[in-house]
Amino acid sequence: MLLETKNKIERELPGFLRLLDKSYSLSKTSPVLYRQISDFVLRKGKRLRPVLFVVGYRGFADSDPRGLYTSALSLELLHDFMLVHDDIIDKSDTRRGKPSLHRMLDGYLSGYKKVKFNGEDLGIVAGDIMYAMGIHAFLSVDRDARYKEQALRKLIEAAIYTGSGEFSELLLGLKDMAEITKKDIYKIYDLKTAYYTFAAPLAMGAALAGADEEQVNKLVKYGTYLGRAFQIKDDVLGMFSEEQETGKSALTDLQEGKKTVLIWYGYNNSDNRNKLAIKKILSKEKVTRADLHKMRGLLIAAGALDYAKKEILTLINRAQSLNLSSRMSANYKKLLDTYSRELLAL
Repeated sequence: MLLETKNKIERELPGFLRLLDKSYSLSKTSPVLYRQISDFVLRKGKRLRPVLFVVGYRGFADSDPRGLYTSALSLELLHDFMLVHDDIIDKSDTRRGKPSLHRMLDGYLSGYKKVKFNGEDLGIVAGDIMYAMGIHAFLSVDRDARYKEQALRKLIEAAIYTGSGEFSELLLGLKDMAEITKKDIYKIYDLKTAYYTFAAPLAMGAALAGADEEQVNKLVKYGTYLGRAFQIKDDVLGMFSEEQETGKSALTDLQEGKKTVLIWYGYNNSDNRNKLAIKKILSKEKVTRADLHKMRGLLIAAGALDYAKKEILTLINRAQSLNLSSRMSANYKKLLDTYSRELLAL
């Protein structure tokens, strides 16, 4: 069922982009803008967020309303908007195995002389447009206005919380490693990742289906646990995997000096010499492959990788206990449990 849902979403995307072009004449206003946005949005991805939106809806409803899959695209476009801006902030060159949007726009501008702006400037504007496209997509569903409003509020919350998480994470980077707590890091995870990746999609779908506030809030808590686990897994992959697996450079997370649960545990369970080594690598202006290999060794020696794996399992089990008490359809509760365990396996 999940594969079928994902395939429907994949088929919906190009048609929706054509519909938007017809409504707003994007390709006439700027062929470059339309081409670059289309290229970025249509790249292969998990489509996790729109899939969870559909699951959240179907868990509390008997049939699909007209426009459900177009509405689900709102979360994919929100995700794309976040990725574009995130890549600009992180100075990332790649995304989903291809150049990041601002790097593609840099390539376009390379044919001009004395340009007073760059691909990052254009990328910010393109990202903003993707967010507006997401709102347009959401409104496509044919449901009672009160349910649509409740679900739309969750989408807006997702944008606000994610932006707040990004802002807070940047400021957290100013703190010394010794000052940072696990609570600080989980606050960032909840805001920046968990809400818009798991909690909001499921809650939006349930609210749109007419689920009561108690059930919607339970899905928010459920999604928060899964989102934390998802971010820890992403941190592990970012540190210990290569570009062909993650779609971005293996140096990206280290270059950003991100304070992750992996880094937090490794630092706090190392001797003074290794603590200094971790801090030195995190503070470097330009990290190298040698720095990456050294950091991997320091984290493994401190038991951080094993800790991260155990933490993921703990969070999955906490989520499952909430799932069991939900009034969502039994078939969809089971589907969510199976899907989340497969998704979060390391």
